[in-house]
Amino acid sequence: MDVRRLELLRELAERGSITEVARATHRTPSAVSQQLRVLEREAGLPLTEKAGRGIVLTDAGRALARSATDVAIALERADALWDEFRHDPTGEVSLATFPTGGQMLLPGVLHRLAAQSGLTLHASDRDPVSEGFPDLTNDFDIVVAHAPTRPPSLWYGRGLSVVHLMTEPLDVALPPGHPLAGEVSVSPADLIGEQWIGVPWGYPFERTLYDISAAAGAPVNIVQRFADTRVTESLVSAGLGIAILPRYTALTSDTMHRIALKPLSGMRAERHIYALMRPDRAERLAVRTVAEHLRTEADAIREANPARQLPPPGKLSQ
Repeated sequence: MDVRRLELLRELAERGSITEVARATHRTPSAVSQQLRVLEREAGLPLTEKAGRGIVLTDAGRALARSATDVAIALERADALWDEFRHDPTGEVSLATFPTGGQMLLPGVLHRLAAQSGLTLHASDRDPVSEGFPDLTNDFDIVVAHAPTRPPSLWYGRGLSVVHLMTEPLDVALPPGHPLAGEVSVSPADLIGEQWIGVPWGYPFERTLYDISAAAGAPVNIVQRFADTRVTESLVSAGLGIAILPRYTALTSDTMHRIALKPLSGMRAERHIYALMRPDRAERLAVRTVAEHLRTEADAIREANPARQLPPPGKLSQ
């Protein structure tokens, strides 16, 4: 069987439609369909069947698609071994990151890669809800993703390589003149009656607000919702509400002199940041090199902020 046709079947398993496979592989839908029919003749079994207006894989098609993944991993592993033999992690690597992850990690990573001759990183920002990050691995070599817990089972269900980069504490952002701005930390009970600048539904910080509400035994009053933390910071600094912000990102913000960040006591508030990769792409030496730089930069950021760690869960500030 032709490896390129196997890859088309694998893309169909990942993307779910001929149209999406055609878009991703820069072919026409008819060309994709023709190649899949050839593969079906080679296999000697039906690989797809109609479902409504589209098609789905048969049991044989799903099994062969899994084999196509194994073939892709083996080919990338062979290339990676040769690159390692030549000590040559060259090529282009594409990366998608959520905005605050890029703000925090990319400057250091790009500086590190500047010394890596022949390796080019093409990065762009995306910001889906947690469940949407795996879909981005179809189009990017590395996806920097975040989630409120260690990692959603859906991510592993896609057969992805999942690398934990860091755990970032989430703090309460207050305007400097706020009555709690002088406290070392704040508890959920301290925050009853506050107006909150929240995040869109499904974003990781939403869970922290629910946890605060549950711990305080009172509803959280969300008056605005924004995905862009810079907008949130500006509203907090203007005294229009308080918010949950990621600590390391906010600490490097130019608005730090206009907001006060306070750890939450009595509960855990954090987000987990990961690098997601399709397993074949994770074998490439260039991709592994970028992933290693991401880990190194994440470690450097965490180590640069040792004094701002959260108190242990359940331990209230004195």
